[in-house]
Amino acid sequence: MARDLKYTRNIGIMAHIDAGKTTTSERILYYTGKTHKMGEVHEGAATMDWMVQEQERGITITSAATTAFWHYNGNQYQINLIDTPGHVDFTVEVERSLRVLDGTIATFCAVGRVQPQSETVWRQADKYLVPKIAYVNKMDRTGADFLAVVEEINEKLGARSIPICLPIGAEENFEGVVDLISKKAYYYNNSKELVNYEIREIPASMVAEVEEWRGKLIESIAEYDDTILEKFFDDPDSISDEEIIEALRKATIDMAVVPTCCGSSFKNKGVQFLLDAVMRYLPSPLDKGGVTGENLRTGEKIERKPDSTEPFCGLVFKIATDPFVGRLAFLRAYSGKLDAGSYVLNTRSGKKERVARLYQMHSNKQNPIDFVEAGDICAAVGFKELRTGDTICEENHPIVLESMTFPDPVIGLAVEPKTQQDLDKLGIALGKLSEEDPTFTVQSDAETGQTIISGMGELHLDIIVDRLRREFGVEINQGAPQVNYKEAVTKAVQHREVFKKQTGGRGKFADIIVEIGPADEGVTGLQFIDEVKGGNIPREFIPAVEKGFKSAMANGVLAGYEVTSLKVRLLDGSFHPVDSDALSFEICARLAFRKALPKCAPVLMEPIMSLEVVTPEDYMGDVVGDLNRRRGQIVDMDSKGNARIVKAKVPLSEQFGYVTVLRTLSSGRATSTMEFSHYAEVPGNIAKEVIDKQGGPRRFAEDDE
Repeated sequence: MARDLKYTRNIGIMAHIDAGKTTTSERILYYTGKTHKMGEVHEGAATMDWMVQEQERGITITSAATTAFWHYNGNQYQINLIDTPGHVDFTVEVERSLRVLDGTIATFCAVGRVQPQSETVWRQADKYLVPKIAYVNKMDRTGADFLAVVEEINEKLGARSIPICLPIGAEENFEGVVDLISKKAYYYNNSKELVNYEIREIPASMVAEVEEWRGKLIESIAEYDDTILEKFFDDPDSISDEEIIEALRKATIDMAVVPTCCGSSFKNKGVQFLLDAVMRYLPSPLDKGGVTGENLRTGEKIERKPDSTEPFCGLVFKIATDPFVGRLAFLRAYSGKLDAGSYVLNTRSGKKERVARLYQMHSNKQNPIDFVEAGDICAAVGFKELRTGDTICEENHPIVLESMTFPDPVIGLAVEPKTQQDLDKLGIALGKLSEEDPTFTVQSDAETGQTIISGMGELHLDIIVDRLRREFGVEINQGAPQVNYKEAVTKAVQHREVFKKQTGGRGKFADIIVEIGPADEGVTGLQFIDEVKGGNIPREFIPAVEKGFKSAMANGVLAGYEVTSLKVRLLDGSFHPVDSDALSFEICARLAFRKALPKCAPVLMEPIMSLEVVTPEDYMGDVVGDLNRRRGQIVDMDSKGNARIVKAKVPLSEQFGYVTVLRTLSSGRATSTMEFSHYAEVPGNIAKEVIDKQGGPRRFAEDDE
């Protein structure tokens, strides 16, 4: 019998670093009976943080998936849960998890409130239209304030956060929560029993507050249900709990409101209430409806419904290397049914692949299953050429789902093996790691022959180097971190390039007139406009001109860095009936790029980071002075309690080792978070240093083709 999909929840837990995501997922696993002992992050024993590096550092690095079951309202619900990292260097893990989830629990710290990475993950969830429940954790900590967090969610995230419960007490007096819908109080004790609470009447001191917030809750959802709207004006007391839950569920799935509850995961308070809220308000695969893709052959839009009788289609959102089973492909099945041992079509490569085995995941352990159905998340083994973002489907019903976009790496590092014997091992290891992580890239520097690995930040590359040593047994030497600069042009010039080569027999000939300049605002890559009239250049050679410019953009004329955006207008040209071919025009375009670009006033661009520093007031002056020395621009200053918050935009090149300096400046009391913001022009004197370090402006031989 096919299971009822309305009792399935594909959810993730997302938050800023240290808001308590992993502790919350550990409690969810415990209360759903998935684990029989609560793993603690600070003891390095969390189930979901299974990597050695995660246990040592107490942070989540990779998103871990697991399946658990929860009884609510007499029904058994299946939860596919993904615990995502909070550190900005691992944003890609959050991005690819949100792409396949139906709903998410956004966790906030009751003391830290809405922090920078909370904003980043919130925007990512909005991008993929993922409904959210907010969970305010750490209510037992000094300075905890539930309603202040609700207010910040509304202000900073532009959301409509609606409390569905109120805390009973706060800080060390936090005892439980009052459910605003049933008007019952849940008092939690500190035991590790599965039912560690008792339901009582609301404390007398809270009755007025509960009535006020319950009124606000009903008012917010009245527009989603005409019956509630009528009753709200006539007789608010006649609105039943079921009606409120139904309307709140609709509004949540519509992403109009965010139900917000609170608790203390570490003290085992409020987690069961949160689980009930997930079942009540977050969507099932059926609520999310079908997925839309394109027909591989005709390009027309097709929809696949979350139904096991439809043709199978799924999206691979993560590749992981497991020491025991090899390459694991994590996939979300959107429609149909996939049996272990069957064949599927990989729409990117156009090849058939065999699914050797299917597993239901529990962190880094796998339970074999015979098949996977629409709406489920599982892992598969046996694929040869699968990558993150690939669509797999039935061969006779090809469909391509929207893939994922990943940010470019901003920091590079030169690596080499300590011994010659490790050279091959290093190549294989780096290949596997870049397969797993789309924001980690490996390339060879053509001039020095060095292997350069690039990632999202210092911590990201630290973890990679650590994994090379432990998982793959490769000891390496590493250079100093390098910033990934880019190049850009600031003015347009017209240029004519004639390429002639006579070597006896058939020669080469191409002639183009182009205008090269900055791309239009918001355009990245090559913006190519063909304005050739009257067949002066035959149609079949025009793509070759575009290809030539595209490939030339990989190496700029200042210091060999990539040119990220360029506008090329092909105005005119000529050809030779015998000597012209596509390759001649491609080479001609590359030569035009190299000769014209120095006249386009090229500039060097550097990554600018958004930095937020939280510091005690005593160190404020030192912190700001240090940021000014680092070419930082202070954007905003704020205070929260007795701490000061400084927001600044700082070039990445000035930020290496900043965490250590900040600790020294503030006697270890200040903290900072940094994420990529945008690229900006490098000041002239610094640009000159960078270009000289790279060997000066590029000199290209005329005919190095």
